[in-house]
Amino acid sequence: MASFRITGGYQLHGDVQTQGAKNEVLQILCAVLLTAEPVRVTNVPDIVDVNKLIEILGDFGVKVAKNGPGDYTFQADNIDVDFLFGDTYKNKGASLRGSVMVVGPMLARFGKGYIPKPGGDKIGRRRLDTHFEGFMKLGAKFVYEEDAHFYGVEAPAEGLKGAYILLDEPSVTGTANIVMAAVLTPGETTIYNAACEPYLQQLCSMLVRMGARIEGIGSNRLVINGVERLGGTEHRCLPDMIEIGSWIGLAAMTQSELTIKNAGIPHLGQILNVFRKLGIQIEERGDDLYIPSQKHYEIGAYLDGSMVTIADGPWPLFTPDLLSIVLVTATQAKGSVLIHQKMFESRLFFVDKLIDMGAQIILCDPHRATVIGHDRNFQLRATTMTSPDIRAGIALLIAALSAEGTSTIHHIEQIDRGYERIDERLRALGARIERIVD
Repeated sequence: MASFRITGGYQLHGDVQTQGAKNEVLQILCAVLLTAEPVRVTNVPDIVDVNKLIEILGDFGVKVAKNGPGDYTFQADNIDVDFLFGDTYKNKGASLRGSVMVVGPMLARFGKGYIPKPGGDKIGRRRLDTHFEGFMKLGAKFVYEEDAHFYGVEAPAEGLKGAYILLDEPSVTGTANIVMAAVLTPGETTIYNAACEPYLQQLCSMLVRMGARIEGIGSNRLVINGVERLGGTEHRCLPDMIEIGSWIGLAAMTQSELTIKNAGIPHLGQILNVFRKLGIQIEERGDDLYIPSQKHYEIGAYLDGSMVTIADGPWPLFTPDLLSIVLVTATQAKGSVLIHQKMFESRLFFVDKLIDMGAQIILCDPHRATVIGHDRNFQLRATTMTSPDIRAGIALLIAALSAEGTSTIHHIEQIDRGYERIDERLRALGARIERIVD
């Protein structure tokens, strides 16, 4: 176990290079199972969740070659399908929620796919029904071993067949999983109410370069005509929009002047607009974002004068992964804002730690919190905390960096799952942070 010790109250300064997008990379890495030819992937972040998935792919028999930092070549030409049923896979897969996306490629190419009940963030119930209902629409048989908490699908003797699939929710990983199964399934598959996030668009575009036939990329209706085989390709992952939002919030809270390099601005959706609602100045310089040092930032209001509400939703609405960052950033704004977390029921429970630090937050219910900003009239005070998940963890880290005194954050393995060498990069900007290994 490890912890961060942070001495807050210091302004930061400098340039930040964005890491590759975690949520895209997990999809892309699973897609390498769809072909026996080499697939080169660049801008891969060096984070725990991604490294775990690369290790699992290697266990399956995928040849993994690291060409340089964030640059890998994968070749899945000798897959051990029986690895699906071993204890090693059950243990490793259970610790990584993103591993569920190996099921679609394995089902499409080898006729069977299994996954142990996945772990990941403790942010509320995230069911897998969307994934498996989609596979069953393609003709797969659902298998569940209750004692082992082991889910699976197997293709019938006659094989899978294209189908019309109306998703009950626009799940990003569910859409990605079904798309990867459908690209090698004979016939036409239509996926309606599909997720259309930039990272899903990236996956579809890569599959098209590999020879897949997909129409409607970027919309919520995808039409896929199955092909017999896919070839190799090269793919570069987008910058991580969640990390970019985290740096914006950090700059505002610590009154720092930061330049976020190569931010992939066209793919950020509502993110910049939402932070600007908090009064944060953000200047677009080509594909870089410049955030000046701000003593004050003021939350706006609607045209009728009512209090601003910031809520999450499926793309192109605001991503739920940044609500915790917006919430902590609002604690030092001038004005009040209602944060409405619609998609997960446990993601706001970390606010009690911010309240302990002196933040003025009213937790209305599991989905809503009202933040009354201090406008710098009161500095958050240092405390000892534990990170409950990736995004709450980085929000607590931002709070600690702005607080008066020395804070400790335990269970930082959660933060490491999504942020590459965060302590090293913060120190390079002038932060007082050290990693303590027990």
